[in-house]
Amino acid sequence: MGRQPGALTLSEDDRRVLAVWAADCAERTLWLFEAQAPTDTRPRDAIDGLRAFARGEMRIGPVRALAARAHSAAREIGDPAAVAAARAAGQAASVAHMAAHARGVAYAAKAAGLAAPNDPTAVAHEVLWQLRHASPTVRDILRRLPPPTRHTGMLGALINDMHTKLTAGGGTASRNP
Repeated sequence: MGRQPGALTLSEDDRRVLAVWAADCAERTLWLFEAQAPTDTRPRDAIDGLRAFARGEMRIGPVRALAARAHSAAREIGDPAAVAAARAAGQAASVAHMAAHARGVAYAAKAAGLAAPNDPTAVAHEVLWQLRHASPTVRDILRRLPPPTRHTGMLGALINDMHTKLTAGGGTASRNP
């Protein structure tokens, strides 16, 4: 018999559901990385691997390796928005291993804000898309995670705020962007 999932890991089926949402969120800002490093496919490979995991076509170990490569790509690029976009891909792919990494889609919102420093609504617009795109099933799964550790800074505030909004009540979310 297999190992029981923990509070942060949840079941593989739950992680497959979260994987689709996390991949969709991370992919929205992936172009920011690709514009800076058009020949570096590591963040895109991580998202593609996560989608394969969600379909049951790739095991956790290879997707975890793809996530690590996306984070390596983030360390090698200088543009802050591109860094955040690559981190969003790495965090999303890490959902295959641990459900709590779904919170890392906040990096996509951070990337959107960094890419549009003169648009005070850029971060909020991206967060709103993520919230609206989270299905009732995604929200139910996220409710089973323990609350995130309270961190300061932009990313911490985004994660804390998104967790609160995604797990509040039992209401449904619109699938419209």
